Amino acid sequence: MRGLAALVLLLPLAACGGDDDEQTLTVLAAASLTGTFTELATTFEDEHPGVDVVVVLGSSTTLAEQAVDGAPGDVLATADARAMEVAVDGGAASLEPEAFALNELVIVTPPGNPADVTGLGSLASPGVDWARCVTSAPCGALAETVLDVRASQAEPVTEEVDVKAVLARVVAGEVDAGLVYRTDALAAGDDVETVETGQGAASTIYEITTLGGSALASDFVELVRSPEGQAVLRDAGFDAPRIFGDGQ
Repeated sequence: MRGLAALVLLLPLAACGGDDDEQTLTVLAAASLTGTFTELATTFEDEHPGVDVVVVLGSSTTLAEQAVDGAPGDVLATADARAMEVAVDGGAASLEPEAFALNELVIVTPPGNPADVTGLGSLASPGVDWARCVTSAPCGALAETVLDVRASQAEPVTEEVDVKAVLARVVAGEVDAGLVYRTDALAAGDDVETVETGQGAASTIYEITTLGGSALASDFVELVRSPEGQAVLRDAGFDAPRIFGDGQ
């Protein structure tokens, strides 16, 4: 979190300039987009000489609130529509939000699954310590919905600010399980084991918009939704939003 804080402190210097020389494009993105948006930022820089893309990562709702409060930013990508509505209702969004990816919630455990977690029901078992995101974050809201559907009485031992923090708890062996997105489980590789939730409704649709309406911001949104951008997302484990129909 110290790294993110340092990045946020630099934001006042990172606004878009007036031309294509030595410009900075600031992208506010859900923590679960870390790998994909870092890769897309490099692609964008290669295609726009003189432009530096700064990707600020964190909880979708927090980033949306910061955008409404006037924090510098040119693009906002959230992990659900609820967080995006914060930016829209607050007048920060300058483009109708567009869906660009779908993700699913899964359970991750440390290697070997020492607590023998087999599904959501296991989270309520005595002695099983597990983590999830805070309810204000998309991953936490989705977790709460899934647990309500299962009428589970499971209570987490900790609620983290975003999905990366939950994953870190599991990787460090501080909890027996955590509810994270499938893409984060895939990115963690052998550091975790994945257990399915057994809930078909455990999915969320990501949305993206521009903040301020600059041409560069619109170009970045187009890259994310382009076949090239979608391929990067698919490789990371994201699916196409159902509204795309044909997967593009």
